[in-house]
Amino acid sequence: MPKDPVTRNDVAEYAGVSTAVVSYVVNEGPRKVAPETRERVLDAIRALGYRPNATARALRMGTTRTFGLITPDGGNPLFAELAKAIDREAAARGYVVLQTSADGDPVTERAKIAELLTRQVSGLVLVAPTADPSLDDVEVPVIAINRVLPTVSSVRPAYREGARAGVEHLVSHGHRVIGLVIGGAGHPERELGWRDALTAAGLTEGPIARATFSREGGYRAAQTLLSAEPTAIFASSDLQAIGVLRALHEAGVRVPEDVAVAAFDGTPETEYTWPPLTVVRQPVELVAREAVRRLIDGEDAMEALTVPTELILRRSCGC
Repeated sequence: MPKDPVTRNDVAEYAGVSTAVVSYVVNEGPRKVAPETRERVLDAIRALGYRPNATARALRMGTTRTFGLITPDGGNPLFAELAKAIDREAAARGYVVLQTSADGDPVTERAKIAELLTRQVSGLVLVAPTADPSLDDVEVPVIAINRVLPTVSSVRPAYREGARAGVEHLVSHGHRVIGLVIGGAGHPERELGWRDALTAAGLTEGPIARATFSREGGYRAAQTLLSAEPTAIFASSDLQAIGVLRALHEAGVRVPEDVAVAAFDGTPETEYTWPPLTVVRQPVELVAREAVRRLIDGEDAMEALTVPTELILRRSCGC
């Protein structure tokens, strides 16, 4: 039998507050709610999957309470996970999300922004936007994720620090020739983190292979790196690392006995590679929560927020 829909009363009971307080949180007023109480209500909404009546609220408040979300690649597991987290956070605040992809192309990105604005979205979330997303005429709040833009608020992981931590861990296993697989001219901070760790350890830079942020890119890059005989490889994305693993397996190179591997991103599929990948995990839930909070509350409108990553140790590095 289908489950009964979650009601405002259910949320109030779960959070230990009145239904009026739930209403104030969902509708952003008319009365203020203490931050601790407000977070408790939002946690209850997330846990129960409560969905307010969006149509009625839009008519009452004169807003669509809809966000437009543009990612560079809808097929990338990292962006899919991030989109899901943003949708969940937005729903907890009474918003819905319209998602589309720009494939990293500036022309497509501008067209998608224009299309979402015609749908009267209440705000835009741009994940890894291009360098020129053309926002001069945009009159709704905009949040950039994974890239700092000069005119809008942004939330991003600590790429350089995270990459350094990952490479430092490879160094701690005794590796002295650590190769890097990285995409084109993108994500220079991950490359800088790799360099930082090698410099701090007194090591010369290992070989670099530049490739697309894809499984095939990692596969081709690893084939190139093998001639330099690295004892470890740091990949700047999970997808690249998966391609690296295949190339090493096909070449008869044992992981981690012959070559250790670590990657940046930390999507769930890295738990199921063989061997399981050591990763620098992006704080997807925290990034989503902060992006939605800033979009709605308008706090720290122009501040670039950097959030910490987490090193997760698995078998691919030798742990």
